[in-house]
Amino acid sequence: MSEQISAGTGAVTGEAAERILTGRVVSSKMQKTITVAVERLERHAKYGKYVRRTTKLLAHDEQGESREGDLVAITECRRLSRRKSWRLVRVLERAGQA
Repeated sequence: MSEQISAGTGAVTGEAAERILTGRVVSSKMQKTITVAVERLERHAKYGKYVRRTTKLLAHDEQGESREGDLVAITECRRLSRRKSWRLVRVLERAGQA
């Protein structure tokens, strides 16, 4: 579960690099919407130990192709609802497969 910045042609066209996150699907019970848990490691300010932090994001899944437990890649898009401003790019790994 990590964050990637894909190399864009920002200097030529003026657009920013596309932000892609990977995470685990924790809920797919809504229509065309999935909940993705994205984990990151942050260094504790005082003790220096790395702490695992989790953020839950709602993502648009037009085809309904992902299920709970799948590892997915999501990218930012325009706001689709109050909490949903991400969309599914692809399913990286199915839940049953390891």
